[in-house]
Amino acid sequence: MNEITMKTQADHLILEALKEDISSEDVSTNAVLPEAVQGEVELICKQDGIIAGLDVFKRVFQLLDADTQVTFYCKDGDAVKKKQLMGKVKGDIRVLLSGERVALNYLQHMSGIATYTHEVAALLKGSGIKLLDTRKTTPNMRIFEKYAVRAGGGHNHRYNLSDGVMLKDNHIGAAGSVKKAVEMAKEYVPFVRKIEVETENMDMVKEAVDAGADIIMLDNMSIDEMKEAVRWIAGRAETECSGNVTKENIAQLKEVGVDYISSGALTHSAPILDISLKNLHRVE
Repeated sequence: MNEITMKTQADHLILEALKEDISSEDVSTNAVLPEAVQGEVELICKQDGIIAGLDVFKRVFQLLDADTQVTFYCKDGDAVKKKQLMGKVKGDIRVLLSGERVALNYLQHMSGIATYTHEVAALLKGSGIKLLDTRKTTPNMRIFEKYAVRAGGGHNHRYNLSDGVMLKDNHIGAAGSVKKAVEMAKEYVPFVRKIEVETENMDMVKEAVDAGADIIMLDNMSIDEMKEAVRWIAGRAETECSGNVTKENIAQLKEVGVDYISSGALTHSAPILDISLKNLHRVE
């Protein structure tokens, strides 16, 4: 995550997280450290995984004190091992203590997503299928979670509702039919925008192709139904399958022949990666 993105898109979110954790003061820290004391603490991984969110981790401390020094011995997307020393944070000990939980919350959560995404993507290796995330993200965490998916080897679907056209079942219901929904979308959106249609059966698939949809999502269909749909589409539109895709069932989707597989589980079901700040000590 580059510095411009951090300042324009992430800083206000990080500050809100800090305000949530420090509503007035860090009572525990101020009780034992009434004045600034320089110190250093080690960033240690407690289980194997893929690291993501190091810049966000660093930013937490630097928003509290710009003079905080953070040194990393790995980078986002790297495989890390249990007990590995991943970095050090040096500065006012009050800042190290007050920022610790928020910084680790971001890093653990993002690294958990990157690790889970990496494991799922490995199951599609050699298939040519792109693994996508969804909009099933934690409120106010989307920028961090979608970044973590990329760090883990996945790809991003549309970022938000302004980012692309996806005509889902309720859009189709509101328009009256797949054909009418696609026609209205083509009339409304700029020509540079692709139009994706969510389909649930072969009749909808055929209607979406005939209407000129660019991408056809095969949603919650059986393996056989999806194979039939891909054969019928025959390259006239890109194809995506979706619906309760997890690490446990994604391997069986490799042979369907779709271009993309999207999975909300990448962001909503990934466990954290256990990471700690340890061995805090004073320095001269």
